[in-house]
Parts: sequence; C-alpha cells; structure tokens
Amino acid sequence: MNDSLESYVPIEDLANYLSVKESTIRQWVKQGHIPKDTYIKVGYTYRYSIPQVVAALKQEVPEDDRPNPNDPVQLELDFNEEQDL
Repeated sequence: MNDSLESYVPIEDLANYLSVKESTIRQWVKQGHIPKDTYIKVGYTYRYSIPQVVAALKQEVPEDDRPNPNDPVQLELDFNEEQDL
C-alpha cells in the first residue's frame, strides 16, 4: 500500500484506538468535536481518519481557558429600592 494514501477505519476501530465506546464517538461527531473533514461515508457506514480525529480532538479549548465549574457565578440584578414587591 502507498504510504501517501491515508487510510480510514470503521467506528469500531476508532473507538478501540481511543479506548471509548462507539456511542461516545457518535456523540463527539454530533457535538462537533470530530469535524466532518475527518471522516468519509462509504456505502452506509462512516470511516474515520485516526490521525485527523486525534488532531481535531487535541485542538479542543485548553483546560486553562475553560470556566471552572467550582467558581462562584456572579449575577447582576437590576434592583430598584422604591419598587413595591
């Protein structure tokens, strides 16, 4: 096989490679974590490029830039003291 040709694998192989369930791969596709340019449709199945999928997953927002779920949320309230409650 020519090394310049990229190989595409079925979802089972991708899930095994990433050590996740196939349903997780499907969720990542639906959520956009795995972009459309990393897989192709062959007949009734999809085939994934493992290197492209891994690269796309590594492009996720770094943890340092994600909001910390433990940080307090600040709410701004428009409060008028003269208003009857």
